[in-house]
Amino acid sequence: MYAHNSRKATTRFLKPEVVAKLKSIDLKARLVVEGFLAGLHRSPYKGFSVEFAEHRPYMPGDEPKRIDWRVYAKTDRFFVREYEEETNLRAYIILDSSGSMGYKTGGITKLEYACYLAASLAYLLLHQKDSAGLVVFSDRIDTYIPARSSPAHLNVLLSQLNKLRPGGDTNLAGTFHQLAERIKRRGLIIILSDLWDDRARVLSALRHFRHRKHEVLVFHILDPNEQKFTYRSPVVLKDMETGQDMTIDPRVVRTEYRASFEAFFRQFERGCREGLIDYHLLTTDTPFDRALLSYLARRQRLR
Repeated sequence: MYAHNSRKATTRFLKPEVVAKLKSIDLKARLVVEGFLAGLHRSPYKGFSVEFAEHRPYMPGDEPKRIDWRVYAKTDRFFVREYEEETNLRAYIILDSSGSMGYKTGGITKLEYACYLAASLAYLLLHQKDSAGLVVFSDRIDTYIPARSSPAHLNVLLSQLNKLRPGGDTNLAGTFHQLAERIKRRGLIIILSDLWDDRARVLSALRHFRHRKHEVLVFHILDPNEQKFTYRSPVVLKDMETGQDMTIDPRVVRTEYRASFEAFFRQFERGCREGLIDYHLLTTDTPFDRALLSYLARRQRLR
């Protein structure tokens, strides 16, 4: 009975409305992942490799083969290469913080949901000794934190996520093209965005990642009302990126809106499928285990 109650108490932290009530983002991430792992029978990750991480001064007893002679040539001092253990996966979490991500009709904003999910993914990656990096962008790259696998790296990622605020325009295609060229070592690209940009240009940019031999996992994050458009009376909507106000009568446009959204969603889904890109639509009331399971499915195929 105790074990059952313990698991039930832990898995409730997979619900966004519960996670939002927790104060610290590290606690949010830890409880989401613990709740998720409580529902799994075994860990799906194994294996490791080594990756060059940093230098430190040479000390008696160090193996001479670890001396970095290029650094010696520049500094006339002996430094050895430090290594950190990691698995064969390097992942970059690419998070959209543009103005439209601040939208909500209740509960939490799209950016808050994305941050909680990003924190949980980072926690899970590092917990399994994988490597995690973080990119935050609006109409430009605002933050670029290289992937690392050391446990201390989690604090770096969570600190950045904790201070994010929505704002600015968006430039999905331009940002993705730039990152596809910048991230040299192939790995897993995890994108968290509402994808409110030109569909054809975004799909082309996503295929650029695939051309560079990356695996790509897209989480399309929306407010439930963006999908269902359940307003009942005329409402003034603000374009979150241009600031322009528009008065909308939902009774007039609801059917057309839903049809347009469904077409947009299906075309995006089909474009990703044709490009061998994993695509998942999430609303901000979707429990986090759905997203984490999608990540695990992709992770297992990379082994």
